[in-house]
Amino acid sequence: MSPLFILLLLLAEAWSFTAPRDKPNVFARKACPAILIFFNAAYQAGATVELPCHCKPEEVQSVVWFFREHHSYGEATRALSDNNGTKLLDSTQITHSSDLRSRFSIRLFSLLIFRTAVEDSGIYICGSAQGDYFYAYDLDIQEVQELSFVSRLTPENKSNSVEEVRGKRSGLLLYQIFTTFQPWSQCDRCGVQGEQVRVGLCYIRSRYLHVRFKRLNQSIASCGSGAVPQAFGQLKHRGARLEFRDCNVSCPIEAPPTSKVGKKTGLKIGQWIQHSSSDAMKEPAIKVSYLNHPAEQILTLGCPGAQTYMAIAWDKGSEPIYRSQTTTEGTFPRIRIDAGHHLVFTPAQIEDSGVFYCWLKGRRVAEINLLVYPHFGARMPVTSNPDLPSALRIILKSYGAMTAVFCLVITLRGCIRYRRGKTIR
Repeated sequence: MSPLFILLLLLAEAWSFTAPRDKPNVFARKACPAILIFFNAAYQAGATVELPCHCKPEEVQSVVWFFREHHSYGEATRALSDNNGTKLLDSTQITHSSDLRSRFSIRLFSLLIFRTAVEDSGIYICGSAQGDYFYAYDLDIQEVQELSFVSRLTPENKSNSVEEVRGKRSGLLLYQIFTTFQPWSQCDRCGVQGEQVRVGLCYIRSRYLHVRFKRLNQSIASCGSGAVPQAFGQLKHRGARLEFRDCNVSCPIEAPPTSKVGKKTGLKIGQWIQHSSSDAMKEPAIKVSYLNHPAEQILTLGCPGAQTYMAIAWDKGSEPIYRSQTTTEGTFPRIRIDAGHHLVFTPAQIEDSGVFYCWLKGRRVAEINLLVYPHFGARMPVTSNPDLPSALRIILKSYGAMTAVFCLVITLRGCIRYRRGKTIR
């Protein structure tokens, strides 16, 4: 074992997760594979991914997660640490451009990666600080390459085509490429027009896949999996597909509060009626927050309590932000809703200031008051500010007005002195 690898293990031990001594170890009930197998898992970029450590020896009280890129050697394996003692708990503080070290957390032996990127694809291994490996994943993060609007009249299987690739000389079938779509999401709004979204991930069917990578079907793997031979290198340019369609659903009617007159509540009839009427008039609480952000920089807004599988929508004031309006076929606009349901500004501009609302499961749950202010960096001159001409006009007018008042005061003062001197004579 090389000294560099031993040093990595010693550093990783400080950032590992240790199980409480007084609680049962439920993760030790499942036996680990005799040979380390890489379980294939595919997700769209921007999603939050959880990789559970499904097995480990019962005597092991702490785990360390290791990472290496696909088709790399064992020397490239490195221990993961966020340099903060794995205290990264709030995913809203993470930007899209952050490094992998600042976008993961270890919770109860599971590895959580926030706002995944294509660069996060690779082999993730759950092990110990002594260099033992227990469980491994073959993670494939696919960037959304195609955006499309689907009519409700379109058949479900119309957009799912299979592409075949054969050998140039032999003519034998090498592999097939197809897209597997997830179920449509819940309608993201109620009472008004909303949208449903579904993600399609790229998969390959071939008999030449690596046998050490575990899948539900041994002849099928995701396009970016390590099981795909390097000879199929063009597959790395394949990505996920994002489809959306319109929907209209009515808001659910909440059940009235149960009567407590017959119970021992200690309230009189009049007090109970007043209490019940006040409760009925209460509206669902909306979390209000305020945010200041410099212009010409990337801004990401997250919905509190949101998960990737939930239906989430965004409004600016009273105007809804629809994916069909902010998305051009095959391109990404400046303001968009990403695969993780975050509202992304690339970059934010001064005119983006305003009030934004977040919908979660068909209800408004958050209000974000955004102020985008001018930011003058080292490479951004003051003259590039669009408000500079109007600011100069205001300054010059104010200076002219103060100069006129000053001259008027001096003139009046001189006139008064002249009249006093003439009266004395």
